[in-house]
Amino acid sequence: MSLIPDLNGNAKVLVCGASRGIGLALCATLLARDDVDRVWAVARHARGTEALAALVAAHGERIVLVDCDARDEVAIAALAIEVGRACAHLHLVVCTLGILHLDGAKAEKSLAQLDLAGLQATFATNAFAPILLLKHLLPLLRKGPATFAALSARVGSIGDNRLGGWYSYRASKAALNQLLHTASIELKRLNPAATVLALHPGTTDTELSRPFQGNVPEGKLFEPAFVAQCVIGLVGRFGPGDSGGFWGWDGQKIEW
Repeated sequence: MSLIPDLNGNAKVLVCGASRGIGLALCATLLARDDVDRVWAVARHARGTEALAALVAAHGERIVLVDCDARDEVAIAALAIEVGRACAHLHLVVCTLGILHLDGAKAEKSLAQLDLAGLQATFATNAFAPILLLKHLLPLLRKGPATFAALSARVGSIGDNRLGGWYSYRASKAALNQLLHTASIELKRLNPAATVLALHPGTTDTELSRPFQGNVPEGKLFEPAFVAQCVIGLVGRFGPGDSGGFWGWDGQKIEW
C-alpha cells in the first residue's frame, strides 16, 4: 500500500510535534519505509532532542530537524518558507500537537476550575496551531496527492460526551474538528487530490495521558509505536472521498 492513496513514487513528509510520543514514533516508522524520501521533523527543540539526533545518525539526510514553536504564527510561516526552499510538494503532513495539563493548560473537572489563561493555552496548541500550520503549508499541498492529518480526540465529540469535564480539552478538539472539516471543503476546490483528516489515536502512553492512565481499561493503553502504525494505516486508507472526516485509530468513524 502506498503511503497515501494514488501516490506514485516516494513521499516527502512533515511531522509536527516530532520530539516525543506519537510524533517521534511516526518519524521512526516513516523512515523505516522504502517509499519515504524525506521527513521534516518539527518541534520546539527538535535539534536538541537526543532521540531525533539518533534518527539523523541512522538515516542521514532523509530526516531534517527543524526548530519551530507552532504556537507562534511567525515561526510557522518561516517553517513553510524553509521547507518550500527544499521541496515543491509535500505528500503527507501529520500534526500531533496536543496538550491537556501542561504549558498552562488544565484538565478542568468543573466550571469553577475554568480560567481564561487555561482556555487560551489549550486552544492555542490544540486548535489554532494545527490549522495555522495547514494555512502556511497550503502552497506545498496543491500539486497532486496530499494528505494533512491532525490528531484529534474522541472526547472532542459532542455527540459522544456523556461524562463532562475536561472543558478546555474537549472544546479545543471539537474546534479543531470543525476547522479541519471546513478546510477540507476549501482544499477540495484547490486540489481535488487533497485529503484532510481528523484522527483519534486512542489513549497512548505519553506524557499527556500519564496522570489519567489509572482509569484506562486493560488493553486500551497503546504504545506510541503501535499508534504510529495505526496512523500510517489510516492515511494510506483514506483519500479525497473521505476528506473532512473524523476517524478512530481502528478505522471507525466517530460522530461529531
